[in-house]
Amino acid sequence: MIVPRAVLAEPDWSDVFKFSPEPAVELANVRCHGVASEEWRRIVPILEVAAGIGEVDHTTVEDLCVCVARIDQAERDLSERGLIVTAERGTVKNGAATIAGQYRTQLARYIRELGLSSSARTSITLPEPQQDDSDIWD
Repeated sequence: MIVPRAVLAEPDWSDVFKFSPEPAVELANVRCHGVASEEWRRIVPILEVAAGIGEVDHTTVEDLCVCVARIDQAERDLSERGLIVTAERGTVKNGAATIAGQYRTQLARYIRELGLSSSARTSITLPEPQQDDSDIWD
């Protein structure tokens, strides 16, 4: 009999992307909720089969999804306001570019750790099947 694997429970994203009374922030949080949820639903089934992840990996996978959502948020800001913005001290680099870079660095770590890149998958070695010479009928 094959016992089905337990699927990791998707987090309550409203606990991560809290309600904000500020309309622009709330709009961004709602979008982040959707992006994180979409990423969760995309990768968890793959990871459960390919990497054998379980409840112990829940926090790592949740954070990976938050990284994807925050990268989306930063990229949207860059698209709307540009790489260079006007601030108190004049024209400066949009801080969203730095934030996106930091989240991408963390995301790359998670991708390697969970075997989500092609190079990470090639470095995974499956254990050799055990050769058991004993016969149950002996």
